Amino acid sequence: MDIRKEYIEFFKSKGHSEVGSSPLVPDDSSLLFTNAGMVQFKSIFTGEIPTPENPTATSSQTCLRAGGKHNDLENVGHTARHHTLFEMLGNFSFGDYFKEEAIAYAWEFVTKNLDFPVEKLWVTVHNSDDEAYNIWKKYVAEDRIKRLGDKDNFWQMGDTGPCGPSSEIFYDQGSEEFSGEEDYLGGDGDRFLEIWNLVFMQYDKDSDGNLNPLPKPSIDTGMGLERVVAIKEGKTNNFDSSLFMPIIEKVAELIGKITIRKVVQVTE
Repeated sequence: MDIRKEYIEFFKSKGHSEVGSSPLVPDDSSLLFTNAGMVQFKSIFTGEIPTPENPTATSSQTCLRAGGKHNDLENVGHTARHHTLFEMLGNFSFGDYFKEEAIAYAWEFVTKNLDFPVEKLWVTVHNSDDEAYNIWKKYVAEDRIKRLGDKDNFWQMGDTGPCGPSSEIFYDQGSEEFSGEEDYLGGDGDRFLEIWNLVFMQYDKDSDGNLNPLPKPSIDTGMGLERVVAIKEGKTNNFDSSLFMPIIEKVAELIGKITIRKVVQVTE
């Protein structure tokens, strides 16, 4: 399955316009790099530029997180899921649909298109978001929905700009593979793998920390291509998937080793 194509075509079938990936260095002084799919739509969310004729969009955005608010550099190599450079699949609503439809679309894609077992899926919402919690109860058993605080379920692009409460979908990779002290829902371990973040864009945070309501509540989502590909291929480490292994194997060949894992063992 071509996950990227499947995702884009799914949202095009729901009326979204496909938008190309924007440059890694954005025209935005508040950011070092494009760190999320919504960066190129920031001015639409804030109302600085008019809403496009089609108020819904979908994209596969190349992102770089090696500095600024969203800096994953120190996590690379310590987890099986983090990268500095990665692709974020996203669907966006600019004042069109909101929580109800965003959750319904996500659940349909994950359970129907990706065919992920329902018993492997868990959801988090912001601890103040009763609306999202009640919507999720239509799809997920209540004991699989967890409320978390700002650290986990309130998303913002940078120190200022569009932001709002979020809801995340997790895939349980199993206690037989992961049983560390951080392998719980909301922990830093790899057992519960966040695959999709649905951000309910409601505010514009100013330099004084004030949350000013956006002109129109909107939707910004991001699904990690590398993580989903790994799950579909039965891998518990992103680097073991078909997105990375051909490169790793070629490097191993060039340096005269059978696999990169043997190189690691030698250096240790």
